[in-house]
Amino acid sequence: MKKRLFPFLFTFTIIVSVVWSDPEKRGITEMTEGARRFLASLTSEQRAKATFLMPDGERLNWHYIPRQRQGVALKHLAPDQRKLAHALLNSALSQKGYTKVTKIMHLDQVLYELENQNPIRDPHAYFFTIFGEPSETGEWGWRVEGHHLSLNFTIQQGRVISTTPSFMGANPAHVRQGPEAGLRVLAEEEDMGRRLLHSLTGSQRDKVIIDAKAPADIITSASRKARLGPPVGVAVADMTKEQARMVMDLVKEYAHRLRSELAEADLAKLRQAGVKKIHFAWAGGAEPGQPHYYRLQGPTFVIEYDNTQNNANHVHTVWRDFEGDFGLDLLREHYERSHHHSHDHDHHLAKVSRGKNSGEEK
Repeated sequence: MKKRLFPFLFTFTIIVSVVWSDPEKRGITEMTEGARRFLASLTSEQRAKATFLMPDGERLNWHYIPRQRQGVALKHLAPDQRKLAHALLNSALSQKGYTKVTKIMHLDQVLYELENQNPIRDPHAYFFTIFGEPSETGEWGWRVEGHHLSLNFTIQQGRVISTTPSFMGANPAHVRQGPEAGLRVLAEEEDMGRRLLHSLTGSQRDKVIIDAKAPADIITSASRKARLGPPVGVAVADMTKEQARMVMDLVKEYAHRLRSELAEADLAKLRQAGVKKIHFAWAGGAEPGQPHYYRLQGPTFVIEYDNTQNNANHVHTVWRDFEGDFGLDLLREHYERSHHHSHDHDHHLAKVSRGKNSGEEK
């Protein structure tokens, strides 16, 4: 009996060692188990609210404003359930990213107090939604969303194939009164962008300013698919080495909101597409307190930052993938390669084309 048991234990040890030495496998295991534990903690009524089929059009129904949402909200969860919800959230984020997210949620409490207990402001009105059945072999996804937050993840056969749209915002961008005075949740995104702007001179400066007035919001808004024209502004190819480094440092600030292996996968994709093709553009004022907007656009992605509302004290930021948002194009490729799934593919595309998406910021 012992002779039979030893090889089994040896093989099991090797398998466990391989899984846990591979950061990507470790990450997807943590995410999948986190989703399973969260779902297992829910009552039948809560689970009915929190779960949708993977092809459901609700998966594309995202936004970053205060509005009615599907899913189960933190405010409707017991303390132990909230811990599991946060564990799932933490499974996808870096420590810095998780800190940003929890502070974004807390800003709704700040607004609640600043706006004389405005009931629309609720730090627990953040909704968790699972699409499909969490699995390391199938297709599923999940979302965490509320005011100024929308994180979307798509998983296929044990790989996170999409981490976008990924939206974070802050209002107030700079808390100027009360016990939280001085808090700037998205300070790096603003300060690093402005430093990059001020590093550009001469013809670079002429190119980078695309408009004297900043747009009222991010251009891609909450669209199902990110669409922009050709890139504008200054290309990394036309920058100095130091300016090019500043561009990548800014891109990394956004990418590393996610856990390291997810961030590195996103960075590898844009590097493959060509760092020198990334363009930086700016609109609006160049000094703190002035309404402003910037954009980093490469062949595969766009990062937008806008700070115009509430006297330029209200930030919106987003990372979009031109082909990979919600993993739709990758899922389409998978179905097209699998001929016997062609009917399922058509059914999937028909269903996700339905769903509604509208609203304005408040």
